[in-house]
Amino acid sequence: MTAQRARPGRTVDIDVAVVGAGFAGLYMLHRLRGLGLRARVFERGSDVGGTWYWNRYPGARCDIESVDYCYSFSGELLREWAWTERYATQPEILRYLHHVAGRLGLRRDIQLGTNVTSLRYDEPGNRWLVSAGGEPVLARHCVLAVGNLSSVNRPDLAGLDDFLGEWHHTAQWPAGGVDFRGKRVGVVGTGSTAIQAIPQIAKHAGELYVFQRTPNYSMPAQNRPLPPAELREVVSSYPARRRAAERSDAGVPVPPPVRSALEVSAEERRRMYEAGWRRGGINALSYAFTDFFTDERANVTAQEFAREKIRGIVRDRWVAAALCPAHHIGTKRTCVDAGYFETYNRQNVHLVDVRTSPIRRVTPHGLETADREYPLDTIVFAIGFDAITGALLEIDIRGRGGEPLAGKWSHGPRSYLGLSVAGFPNLFIITGPGSPSVLSNMVVSIEQHVDWIADCLAYLEGRGLDRIEASEAAEDGWVRHVNDIADGTLYPRAASWYVGANIPGKPRVFMPYVGGCGTYRRECEEVAERGYAGFVLDGTEVPPSRP
Repeated sequence: MTAQRARPGRTVDIDVAVVGAGFAGLYMLHRLRGLGLRARVFERGSDVGGTWYWNRYPGARCDIESVDYCYSFSGELLREWAWTERYATQPEILRYLHHVAGRLGLRRDIQLGTNVTSLRYDEPGNRWLVSAGGEPVLARHCVLAVGNLSSVNRPDLAGLDDFLGEWHHTAQWPAGGVDFRGKRVGVVGTGSTAIQAIPQIAKHAGELYVFQRTPNYSMPAQNRPLPPAELREVVSSYPARRRAAERSDAGVPVPPPVRSALEVSAEERRRMYEAGWRRGGINALSYAFTDFFTDERANVTAQEFAREKIRGIVRDRWVAAALCPAHHIGTKRTCVDAGYFETYNRQNVHLVDVRTSPIRRVTPHGLETADREYPLDTIVFAIGFDAITGALLEIDIRGRGGEPLAGKWSHGPRSYLGLSVAGFPNLFIITGPGSPSVLSNMVVSIEQHVDWIADCLAYLEGRGLDRIEASEAAEDGWVRHVNDIADGTLYPRAASWYVGANIPGKPRVFMPYVGGCGTYRRECEEVAERGYAGFVLDGTEVPPSRP
């Protein structure tokens, strides 16, 4: 059965409206069905997949191992799907999500090609009015599964409309791909997306110019095919593997470090870092020592190791120096690559430092910096997203008394557990600000959030309760808690998209919860065990677990 599309006509009254049909929305729908609730998922794309539907750029690949970046709730799904590589590509992940949607029969309750423009809480009726084109929808509860990296940071350069070539944003890539053969190509940005795309584009472009403002650390993926026998072994012991991931800080089943970087010799530190480099992956260096994110001196030892690796790979000394980052490693999203630094040894690849020579404008024939004009046939903007809050604030969400979420968050996002916002009853956010979200394996965090929301709804249904919302006191306490933990680390010191530094005018507030997936899970479990401490249930406030 195919997914639904918007239809004009009668008002629909349902139990739960879910916005987004990526990893979060699909699992949420599955759990809601299991509770016997009437649910509908609204998805702006023409198919399911979320992030993995939109980001089709060359080299798009997950930076979490494929056997961990998948659902764990179904043994049948685990046994049925055979990942082919250690790190799955975008097409393979999208095929997996299509398989899940089909295998669980989810499509009949998913309305594709539907952009939710507003959500308004009707207090007398205790319903959310969902405006998404077509028929009006009233829902008792809303779940926002819009994703942390789905609001595109659009290019804002003078002259772009006059460019005579073609330009593309990596998060809105043409389904048919882009032909770079023999062309002069400019890539703007050197974040995670660009680091994946640049080696692939360089293979086909006549000349490739990389416009870099801020260099980034990148760890080798050490990607490889995943033999069937190895995959079967992983699946056979998967519950234990997933429990280890759920208890970890980053949501991956890697044993936590036990020693400080400063209590071992320089030789031992190097041995540990070399072992991590050979293992590869996003945590190649950060899982070596306990004080990586809390002690600047410890972090510097890893920085020096990473910069030494860059200088050893890139032959041109000026280019190597320009590619060496200066920020604390890990405080911006560490990238994972397949031959990124080696790409700068190609004769057709040129690095342009736009920190010393900023981009002034787009001309009809290319990009002009403070120094010169670069003639280009194609421009690729790999400039990222309005992360974590952007997709939420693109929807006009109005809670009790018509209060807009954008107004409440004008000085930075506020939430309780990253799941709920005071003044917005019966509204849940999956991986919202104040949760581990982008600092974790997203699928582990998504499953935990979906399960918590589903269990909460079952609790309400079982007790005949109609309304739940975070209390102001609990929200205030959680915001302080999140900030206190972050302030004890190096994270807030970086001008990263974790603090909205890539979006002009966005409040500079550190948004994720840095206490780790395991600790966060226990916090959420304690709230539920205490009868949803910190929430107001049908007008009765349950005292929060922290002052």
